Parts: sequence; structure tokens; C-alpha cells
Amino acid sequence: MNAVVERVRAAQYALARVSAAPLLVRAGIFGVVLAGFALAFPAEVLTGRPLLFMAVAALLPAVGPRRLWPTFAALVTVGGWLLATDGYGRPVALWRLLALAALLYLAHTLCALAALLPYDGVVDPELVTRWLLRAGAVLLGTAVLGVVLLQIAGLGGETGHQWVTVLGLLVAVGTAALLGWLLRRR
Repeated sequence: MNAVVERVRAAQYALARVSAAPLLVRAGIFGVVLAGFALAFPAEVLTGRPLLFMAVAALLPAVGPRRLWPTFAALVTVGGWLLATDGYGRPVALWRLLALAALLYLAHTLCALAALLPYDGVVDPELVTRWLLRAGAVLLGTAVLGVVLLQIAGLGGETGHQWVTVLGLLVAVGTAALLGWLLRRR
């Protein structure tokens, strides 16, 4: 009985020490992941019990950003996208694809920030602002580059250029090799 009472007191003490900035970052994770689910899944699925499951799935990475939950949420989002396009026949729209990629990246970077911030940490708002500005710059650059490459490729189909696909594959392999080299170098 004493162990239970001590755990309850420890939980109360921890809740009393929670500061605003880490809590807001985690609320941002929840909002971004939930928005990604809403954008990815077909409207027919976003009612009733599945919506409750999606809310719980969006809460998991906010509560445990250092665990497997951010990856789980990203896989659920991608699964919803595949369900909408293949299962429900939703056409692939460039704006929706870019918005979904942006939300996945924002969820990822917010989880990385939340993993670094302790619940009771006093955080300068400038730190969060600089983090979000850098994420916004990455998203803007990626969107511009993605649109340019899609225009060069002719948006797929028979007008696309095979060399753009091969170049994209080479860039992906090169990036993976560079990251592996940097990890071994440490």
C-alpha cells in the first residue's frame, strides 16, 4: 500500500513541476499528428470509433517522443494515405502530398525537440522559435525543390524523364551513405 501512495505522490509532484514550453511542444505534436491523420485518411473513415483511435495514436508520440510512437504515427499516416488513394480511389493531388510530407516532417522535428526537453525544464521561447523557423525554412526549400523537380519530370506519366528518377535515387543513396559515414566518424 505504501508503494502505491508513494507513486501517486511522485506523480503529483511531477505534474506540479511541468513547465509551459515542453507542454506546448507536446501539444503541437498532438495537433500536427492529428492534422496529418485528417489529411491522409479518407473522410469516410474519420467518423466514430476510428476517430477515437486516431486521437489516441496522435497522443502517443506526444507522451513518448523518445520511443517508437513517432514512427508508429508516421506509419499510420502513410497507411491512411495508401488507404485513401488505393482503397477509396482518392486522386493524388500535389498540394495534399506536399502538405502531408510537411506535417510528417513537423511531427518528426517536434518529437526530436520534445525528446530533448525535460518536462520541468525552463526553456527560453527563443529556442523553440528558432527551432520552428529552421523547420519552416527546411519545409519551404523542400517544397520549392520538390515542385521544380516534378515540373522537370513532367509530373510522371509518359511525359516524365527517367533520368530525374535515377538522379533522385542517386541523391537518396548518397544521402544515406553520407549519414552512415558521419555516424562511423564519431
